[in-house]
Amino acid sequence: MAKASKINFSEVTPEIKRLAAICEENSRIDPALYQKYDVKRGLRDMDGRGVLTGLTEISEVHSGRSECGEPGPGELFYRGYGIEELVDGFLGEKRFGFEEITYLLLFGGLPDTAQLEEFRRLLAHYRSLPTSFVRDIIMKAPSRDMMNTLARSVLTLYSYDANADDTATANVLRQCLQLIALFPLLSVYGYQAYSHYHDGNSLFIHSPLPELSTAENILHLLRPDSAYTELEARILDLALVLHAEHGGGNNSSFTVHVVSSSGTDTYSAVAAALGSLKGPKHGGANIKVVQMFEDMKREVKDWKDEDEVKAYLRRMLQGEAFDRSGLVYGMGHAIYSLSDPRAQIFKAFVEKLSEEKGMHEEYGLYALTERLAPQVIAEKRRIYKGVSANIDFYSGFVYKMLNLPVEPYTPIFAVSRISGWSAHRLEELSSSGKIIRPAYRNVSPRRGYVPLSKR
Repeated sequence: MAKASKINFSEVTPEIKRLAAICEENSRIDPALYQKYDVKRGLRDMDGRGVLTGLTEISEVHSGRSECGEPGPGELFYRGYGIEELVDGFLGEKRFGFEEITYLLLFGGLPDTAQLEEFRRLLAHYRSLPTSFVRDIIMKAPSRDMMNTLARSVLTLYSYDANADDTATANVLRQCLQLIALFPLLSVYGYQAYSHYHDGNSLFIHSPLPELSTAENILHLLRPDSAYTELEARILDLALVLHAEHGGGNNSSFTVHVVSSSGTDTYSAVAAALGSLKGPKHGGANIKVVQMFEDMKREVKDWKDEDEVKAYLRRMLQGEAFDRSGLVYGMGHAIYSLSDPRAQIFKAFVEKLSEEKGMHEEYGLYALTERLAPQVIAEKRRIYKGVSANIDFYSGFVYKMLNLPVEPYTPIFAVSRISGWSAHRLEELSSSGKIIRPAYRNVSPRRGYVPLSKR
């Protein structure tokens, strides 16, 4: 009996490359057809406005356009409250805000003192993984990408849930609260396993502390000595608040609505959202920004020279620098034009942290790029609504200053956004009843079947 040849699981063979060329040739749609049939690519109009596909009460992302169409500062509302007002509220009282904001998103109103304390105790109660889950699931075959590790862990939790498929509101809320509580553990432990098995570093598995906030627990779990400063914890908490929700139309939240509308379980819906968030055009953008600036720091000799920075940005747009994608990562947004309110809030704290960390010169390069990039982009491309820095422009830099490893950047985004995803899942299950199924027009010609012997 012939011995089966061993398959290289990751190899793209010449045969696969040949077949891929055929696949690509027969999968490409003529761009002109989208305009001919008035197809809204990306579910957006030609001027960038989103096509209305649903209703929500959870949050509002407002472009800031005036009634006459002139671009203005962007606005973000959580359950009708302006994000600036919410941030000023908990910062002014020197409180951590993420738990309060999560309560607001889930239940539609701000909690009083007793409600907030009860909610914190509930999250602390749920912040415990099933017995041997870390050893049997997270430590086995750790992925190089933490988002895949996180998604696998979420899907595996289905097996530990005796009522996994029950979509009654009380059961889904229980599942969502457990995932909100567990995401910091799944994310950090996934990274620790990767760091140990792939990089040969020491393995640290700290238990969460019930008296700590979500932001404090992330730093406590991630760092070998569990040490952190108050400013570090408060800025990470602010990052969680600003990333927690961003309307039903963002890619991952819309994914939650689409998948939830099929009637599937919570774990499948959240895993699908994680797959969306992983992409470099969505949650993975903060890593791309950091990588872009590392390349810029090598290529640009004088970080204060506007002409030199502009020249680098032009090369990027022409596909001649960094990853040759033609993109300036962290610049521009599907809705905001003149400004992303999250980036504006973040920026003041970023500068303060850069001074504490001795990285003010690098902050200056970020600030200069933020000012120059819209000018350079406008030179090269037609701009319909203005271009400004989005929150990803600064969030990766913040994580870098917090001395967080790059691998957990996007999982930390997920730790935050699970709050919004949970609210959207509950809203979809409570309000809809119909599966989401948009129309696609077929543009291929009709063909007659040809027998195999005559092809």
